[in-house]
Amino acid sequence: MAKHKLSDLNLKDKIVYVGRTAKVVKGGRRFNFSAMVVVGDENGHVGYGLGKAGEVSIAVTKATDAAKKAVVKVRVIRGTLPHEVIGRFGAAKVLIRPATPGTGVIAAGGIRAILELAGVKDVLTKSMGSSNPHNTVKATMNALMQLEDITSVAARRGVSVDKVVNG
Repeated sequence: MAKHKLSDLNLKDKIVYVGRTAKVVKGGRRFNFSAMVVVGDENGHVGYGLGKAGEVSIAVTKATDAAKKAVVKVRVIRGTLPHEVIGRFGAAKVLIRPATPGTGVIAAGGIRAILELAGVKDVLTKSMGSSNPHNTVKATMNALMQLEDITSVAARRGVSVDKVVNG
């Protein structure tokens, strides 16, 4: 999907993960930090980014900048998704199902962050396989990129919307 101009969007961000690695050197341990951040406008635009640095604040800043560059449009219809979808990345699998109004966002961790910042209000999710936040975030984005609305399905099949709905 097409990337959008950042100036048009009022992006909010959420830190999904902050990790610390240590390198043992002559004088002790050297720490490095990685951060994963999700940004979105709660109106169908969402992106994620990873940043690494010697300090947490710099890593978060780098991740936020990377996420803003990776914002994509997601199809959200009346606060939920058009259809059920499974996203995969590495060993992580994420099942995302549309839900009736009033259900809320039934998700955790990075999956919840992405769906809330995308503007999804009612959805059911199940994370299968890996619980690694990097891979679950990427699997969720993979699932959201697979979404199609009914008009695009009808156009791809070369039939009317009525024919798609009624079979």
